Amino acid sequence: MLQTPSGGAGHGTAATDSGLMSIGTVLNVLRDEFPEVTISKIRFLESEGLVEPQRTPSGYRKFSADDVERLGHVLRMQRDHYLPLRVIREHLDAMERGEAVPLPTVGRQRDGEAVPEFSDAPTAARIGRSELLAAAEIGERELEEWESYGLIAPLPDGGYDVEAVTVASLVAELGRFGIEPRHLRVMKAAADREAGLVDQVVAPLRRHRNPQTRAHAEARTKELAGLTVKLHAALVKTALGVRLP
Repeated sequence: MLQTPSGGAGHGTAATDSGLMSIGTVLNVLRDEFPEVTISKIRFLESEGLVEPQRTPSGYRKFSADDVERLGHVLRMQRDHYLPLRVIREHLDAMERGEAVPLPTVGRQRDGEAVPEFSDAPTAARIGRSELLAAAEIGERELEEWESYGLIAPLPDGGYDVEAVTVASLVAELGRFGIEPRHLRVMKAAADREAGLVDQVVAPLRRHRNPQTRAHAEARTKELAGLTVKLHAALVKTALGVRLP
């Protein structure tokens, strides 16, 4: 069970315990399990009320072992269960109050990622507009803007593919670095071209009369999609001259 930091210290409290850690030290500790975590991510989680580090008289953040443990829980629930921050915050706060609370319900595993399920959705692969807004923690105005740029599009029945949550979360994360939705139209266009290329390969299989062949088309689509995503990521990393985990 999580425990609150000793002394109940929060924002603005001077840090005198020599066991407290700087944000850089916390980053190194967390990267053993979460190699993609950044200082910006830790600061963002602080701004969202997920953790409250102490402060030195000069304003530097100092994290306790309990703070690091809490951050680990947050990152783990995001990675393994794809839960929105609001749900994670409520869950951890309940744990700190000593309440026996089950982990919020999540959906089935798909391609190694946990996909959230919503009871009101007609299928596990679709969510409603309100569920999308809540899961991605965005407002109606943001969603309308992203739709205007084609980054997110509703299905014919008015719902959304559950993958829209991933898209919305990534668009929001990029926005924190000053990358606006209009800048992402080139990425959407590139994705559409890549999808078109895959579709050309599998289209003959989808039109086949044999049901087994049509089923094979679905498997082939997933395989090609995975390869194109890996190639795209490798090309971007090569172009930027960076190495990522």
